[in-house]
Amino acid sequence: MASDGMRMSAEERREAAVRAAMTEFGMAGYHGTSTGVIAKRMGVSQPYLFRLFPNKKALFLAVAERCVRMIEAHFEKAAQGLEGDEAFAAMCGSYQELITGGDVLRMQLQMYVASVDDEEIRDACRSRWLGLWDWVTVRTGVGEREVAEFFGTGMLVNVLVALGVPPDARCWTGIEDLYADRFPEKRPADAQ
Repeated sequence: MASDGMRMSAEERREAAVRAAMTEFGMAGYHGTSTGVIAKRMGVSQPYLFRLFPNKKALFLAVAERCVRMIEAHFEKAAQGLEGDEAFAAMCGSYQELITGGDVLRMQLQMYVASVDDEEIRDACRSRWLGLWDWVTVRTGVGEREVAEFFGTGMLVNVLVALGVPPDARCWTGIEDLYADRFPEKRPADAQ
């Protein structure tokens, strides 16, 4: 593996593995994805992949960590330069954009599925989600109720996007109304 004629560092190779695995795990899940498929996507051999990660579970956990970090980074970018309710509103308004691309949404859903039957995956994913909860709470300073509403609505948005619910469906209107009531300054002028 080379990049612009130079050898990739171990960290760059691990990064390439995580990117490839996020796509593959997102599409077929933990149990449905072979390490051979991930290695093929990377353009390396399966034994080479195992030099980067000791086993499939370690790679899945690295991808789960990446998925949550991507969400956090997206929220931080959306709230850049903002504090409190303004930061919270920016995060709320940006979430659908994040999951529309597919990999983050698919990986989130696969994390939940894999957590049902595997205690180690469940513990790691739970820890990451609780960390994200705490991060949003501290970053915005809003109360636990608002954070619970935010995460709960985010889960509903995950389902609606995954099911391809059309944007004119009444459930989207309900979500827009929920946040328009909380952040009336974000409501479009024609809806006021």
